Amino acid sequence: MKNRKKRIDIIIDIIRDNCIGSQEELAKMLEEQGHHVTQATLSRDLKMLRTTKVPTDRGTYMYVLPESDSLKDKILSSGHAPARANYQSGFISLKFSGNIAVIKTRNGYASGLAYDIDMSETPEILGTIPGSDTIFAVMREGISKKRAREIFASILSVDIELIGDLS
Repeated sequence: MKNRKKRIDIIIDIIRDNCIGSQEELAKMLEEQGHHVTQATLSRDLKMLRTTKVPTDRGTYMYVLPESDSLKDKILSSGHAPARANYQSGFISLKFSGNIAVIKTRNGYASGLAYDIDMSETPEILGTIPGSDTIFAVMREGISKKRAREIFASILSVDIELIGDLS
């Protein structure tokens, strides 16, 4: 079990410090650090860590860890994106229709953001339904749009000014 704990710690470091796009690439980096793993073991480790694959601006994908600022740091340091507060999460906009919040995201980010919203266990949010670039979040009856904006700004770690108007 000691070996697994150490391997998990190394996987976390590798994902945080590198743009890893495949299990094969990750396995090779682990091997360089003295940890030979099978694809099945690596797949279980990535699932346990709740990693997500997100698209990059180069048309590839990379693994990210939940609640990680490393994505923003990697993208900004590579010079592929402007320094905008909402870029790290993929958030684009928030609009309302009754008690349903419609959250637009960059392609591929909706599932991860919906997971973060659900895991926040915020009593004002009953649940989410993600697509590839849109999330429907059902709010409890009677929650003001202003309060909903504050909640989403907090959960998504974005500046409330980026959340948009109350429409």
